[in-house]
Formats: sequence, structure tokens, C-alpha cells
Amino acid sequence: MPRSSKATAPREEIRVLEPIPIPDNSSSSPLTRPTNAEAESFRTTTADDTDDTNDHRLPRYAQAQDVSNSSSTTQWRWVPQPVRNTGNKIDAWVRGPPEPKDWKITPLLPAVQHAPIKLLDRFLPRHKHRVWLYTAFCAAWVLTFSLVLWSGQQVAEIPFWGEPQDISCGTIYWSRNNACGLDGMDCRPFNSSGFPFRCPANCASYQTLNPRAVGTQEVNYAPFIVGGPGPQTDNIPVYRGDSYICGAAIHAGIINNAQGGCGVVSKIGAGSNFPASTANGISSFAFDSYFPMTYVFTQVECSSYDPRWSVLAVSVVFTAVLGLFTTSSSAFFFFTFVVAFWQVGLASDPPSTGSTLSNFTDILGKFLPSMFMAWVFYDKICVRRTLSGLTAQVEKIILWLGGLWVGALTNYTFDFIPINRLTGHDLEQQPGAKAALAIIVIVLFCIIVSQIWFFRQEGRLGNFLRLYGLFILTIVVCLVLPDLNLRIHHYILALLLLPGTNLQTRPSLLYQGILLGLFINGIARWGFDPFLQTSYSLQGDAQLGSALPVLLTPKINASLARIEFSWAAPPDPSIDGISILVNDVERFRGYFDDPANTKFVWTRDAAMAGNGSVLVNNSRRSDNVSSTVASTGGHTGFNEYFRFGWMQGTSEYDYTRAGTWDADMNWIPMESGPSKIKPRGLGPDGTRILRK
Repeated sequence: MPRSSKATAPREEIRVLEPIPIPDNSSSSPLTRPTNAEAESFRTTTADDTDDTNDHRLPRYAQAQDVSNSSSTTQWRWVPQPVRNTGNKIDAWVRGPPEPKDWKITPLLPAVQHAPIKLLDRFLPRHKHRVWLYTAFCAAWVLTFSLVLWSGQQVAEIPFWGEPQDISCGTIYWSRNNACGLDGMDCRPFNSSGFPFRCPANCASYQTLNPRAVGTQEVNYAPFIVGGPGPQTDNIPVYRGDSYICGAAIHAGIINNAQGGCGVVSKIGAGSNFPASTANGISSFAFDSYFPMTYVFTQVECSSYDPRWSVLAVSVVFTAVLGLFTTSSSAFFFFTFVVAFWQVGLASDPPSTGSTLSNFTDILGKFLPSMFMAWVFYDKICVRRTLSGLTAQVEKIILWLGGLWVGALTNYTFDFIPINRLTGHDLEQQPGAKAALAIIVIVLFCIIVSQIWFFRQEGRLGNFLRLYGLFILTIVVCLVLPDLNLRIHHYILALLLLPGTNLQTRPSLLYQGILLGLFINGIARWGFDPFLQTSYSLQGDAQLGSALPVLLTPKINASLARIEFSWAAPPDPSIDGISILVNDVERFRGYFDDPANTKFVWTRDAAMAGNGSVLVNNSRRSDNVSSTVASTGGHTGFNEYFRFGWMQGTSEYDYTRAGTWDADMNWIPMESGPSKIKPRGLGPDGTRILRK
């Protein structure tokens, strides 16, 4: 008995032992085979409950990829497998290579490019001394910039005339269409008046942006200058009263386009037969009839000049020197941004406000928000990554700084591109604009493709594709908004494209510099104009597309030198009057509440002599009388040009093109379509009307 009890006790003990827990990897043991239920339970437990215990066995990127793959497979199961395969391949390509490359510029000729840095380290090794030097350097630029700019503004008084008055490139005596009132009464006197003036540089590039009528001609995208010297070389150039004064002064050789200058302009009353000519890089337009106001120039001793090029030399030298000797991206960027901003705003491309003091207050109001944007560019968008750690000092100056000055001086560097405003209206009417836009799009496409390749190599392409997808979505939304027009300004273009330069490569240095320059020029010159604008604000002085008067056949009485006009009833009851221009001067303004204003009679009752005086019954009368005669009729021996436009209250609609009553008293009907809308006072082009 004792022996049997000893023999059976261990076996009974083994039978009653609790089952030993099987490890997770024991399912593959050949010693036991679990049942189907146990296997299913084991698989469920392994999938759901053991992830946390196994996380430490896999690298983090493998864990993320495993979770992503499992969730994406479930989420996109409804997508056909071929489409999913294509999407996975695209996603894998966007992620970039397994080992991303961090682009850094290795300097060419490092001994040369590092020499300024070593020189500074040798003589100013302490940070405190460098801070003091940087402060003194900034103060030196402010002082030098101010003195050079101030010296260019100094001009001595002209004997008898006094100190010259600052005017803008678009200043005129006679405003467009009927803005001078009936018979030009609001622009008197027509003669015996003048003043000394001073023009800025580069006024030869100041152009009309919409068609302006000169008889049957339409001047567009050209300086509006009518007249000039006659066929004889000793003739004094005479210009029509509505010509740009500064452009005409360049054409006459009174001032220099590159540096501006000063002179004296004098009104001499009525004139006729204005010849066309080309001189000093400007082509004027001819006008074969008469006009109530003309002017001439008097050359005087004047030492005035536009200091923009001298100031630009100072600014470029200071920014280049700082760029050579500093590796601090923040010190270099913010100093350069400030210098370029004030250079553009006060010297290179100032707003057309006339005086330096007015420009200063205007630029000061734009400066603070611009500096906030500069911080955004540096810290949040692109500049810090591009310039930090860059020791290729010479390449930085040539590519980044050179590109910035190219963009900041866009009124010179990109002036050859025939696109003044990126709007559908301008692209349609400006010659060569569509071809230029196509070339720009092709160049941008090539640049974008190259930048995509660089971003993919760094493994950052996905983030930027999402950002630009948001940009594109925003643009599409803006395009479909009712009653609003999307306008891409200089600064908007820079904001859209600058994130794509967030790389330290040589192409990115150049692109980033140009775009920052465009932003600076756009804000310093034009300000933060809205990118969504109404049609009216974009209209400027273009046609409204309003209804035009329909003329009935004129009645001509050759013996009395008279022509009588009448017109069909207006198509809209809101139209309550009509305005008639003769030789681009309003000669009739009638409202239909007066029954007498149903026709317009024009009589030629005087002949104009070659010097602008008027002959009535073969006797000569003064210029003062000529304007009175012109208000009641025209002059024999000239073609006369008539344009008609409806009125609503004191506002006029589009005018017709010009119909001609020629010197032989034959009526030549006008072509269909409008010629020119009314002016709207001072616009963004800075045009001013002189009341002298």
C-alpha cells in the first residue's frame, strides 16, 4: 500500500495542475495543436491586445507605416484596386527617397568667399563689438541716404519765376473729355500764364492705360503728347494743352529722362496743325485741327536733378558690404528689406504725389505692416531656411541680393514686358500682352518643375503640395465670386510663390530675391491694394459699355458753313441729356427737359491764322477773342471732329468715336463703338490738373 500510494500520488498531482499559460509565440509550437475556437481566440487576442507590448520591438517609422497601411486599406476598400495601386505609387513618389537629402550650398572657391568672414573674425572676434559695428553701420546708411536724397532736392530759384514746383509725370493743364467744363471754362486762362516746374526721372515711360481720343486717332499705351516742333528746325515746339507736361519737356529737350530736371512752361492760347515727331525717345501725335489751349517751354538755368541713381548706388553698396561680412541671416535680411523699401518708396519708384515730404508720409504709413510681413517671410515662410548657415558670401550677393534689386526696380528691369496690369481687359487690348503672358507661364512652369524635384529630394514635397492646393482652391473661389474681380498684384504674386523657394539651393536664392523685390516694389509704390476689386474700381478710364447716341443724317448748309445734328430718342428713361465734344472740347451740353435741346447747330464763322490768332471778316483778333468765337462756332479751313455721349445728371456715359466734318464741308460718319469714358478725377496714376 505505501508503495502504490507513492506511485500514484505524482500522477494525480500532475492531472490537477492548472494549465500553464502559453506565450504569444507558442502557437507555432509543434508540441500542442489548439482547437479551432482556441486558435480564433488566440488570433483575436494577438491583433487587439498585444500591440502595446510589441511596440518597443519595431522602429517608430515601421509602426506608423503599419498602422497607416492597415487603416488606409480599410478606408479605401471601396476604391478599385488599380486606382489604389496608382495612388500608392504616387504617394510613394511624393514621399521622396528613403534617405532624404538636406540641400546645402557648398561655396565655389571657398577661400575667396570665406575671406570676409575670416577678416571679421580676426579683428572683431567678440559678439558685443559686432553688435556695435552693426548699429553704427545702420546709422551710417541712414545718414548717407538722407544727405544724398536731400542734396538732390535742392534747387535754386529761377529768376523772375521763383522756385520750381514739383509735378508728377502725369500732370496736365487740360483734363480729358468734358472735365474742363463747357467751352473749357474750368481750365482757364488759356494764355498769359506759366510756372516753373521740376519733373522726376523716367517720365518717358508714363503712358495711358486706356484709349484717349485725338480727333479720329486713339492713343493707348503711349505717352499722351500732341504736337512738337514743326518741319523747320528753328521752330519752337508747341504742344496741345492736354499733353503730359513732363513727357513734352523731354520731347522738346528741356529736361533729361534719366535724371529729370526743371524748366518753365507757358500757355500761349489757341493753336492749330500740331505736327507729329519723334525726339529724345518719345513719339508725339499729330492733330490737324485747332485747340483752345497750347503751351511752350522756356529753357532756363537749373541745376536740379533726380537723385534716384545716386541714392541707389548708396543703397546697393551698403547692402552688398553687409552681405559680404555677415553670416547672420536675420541681420542681413532685415537690413536689406528696410533699405530696399525706402529706396523704392522715396527714390526709385515713388508714388506720384509730387513732393518728397508727401512721399515720406505715404511710405511711413506702409512701412509698419510691411515689416510685419518681412518677419513672416523670414520666420514662417522661407528666408530663414534659405539664408541660415550660408557661407557662400559672394554667391549670396550675386544671386539673392542681385535678384532682390532686380525685383525692386521692376519699373526699369521688367518695363519691356507689355503687361501693365494682369487683368482680362488689359490682356485683350494691350499689343503683345497675351504672347508675353504665355512666355511667362512657360518659364514659371519650368521653374516649378525644378523646385518640385528639389522638394521631393528633401522629403518635403507633400506639405507644399497641400499648401499650394489650398492656394489654388482659394483662387478658384475668388474667381467665381459674383460682382468681384480677382487681381494679382505684385505683392500677391510674391506671397503665392515665395513658399516654393524654401530651399537652400542656388536657383532658390535667385527666385527668392526676385520675389521679395517684387513684394517691396508693389507695396512701396502701390500699397496693399485689395486682390478682390469691383468692376468699377478696375474700370479706371476705360469704356463703360453704355448705350451710345444714334445720329440721324446731319443737315449741311454749305453757303452758311453750318451743320445741324439731331439724334434718335435715348434708349433709357434715366438718360436726361447729351454732351457733344468738338475737337475734344465740350461745346454743347443739353438736357431734354428743355425742348430747344433736341438738335445742335454748329457754324464755321472764323478762320484761324497760323500763329493761333483768329481772322473774322479778314480782320485779326486776339487770342482772348478766339476762345469766345470758338464757343459759338468753329473755324473755316480745318477738319472738325465731333463725338456724342448721353448724360445722366452731371455724369456722362461713353462717347462715340469721332465723326469728321472736313474742310470741304463733307460729313464723314464715325465708326461704331465708344471712344473714351469720362475721367474720374485723381486716379491711382496720380494725374493732376493744373489750375494756373
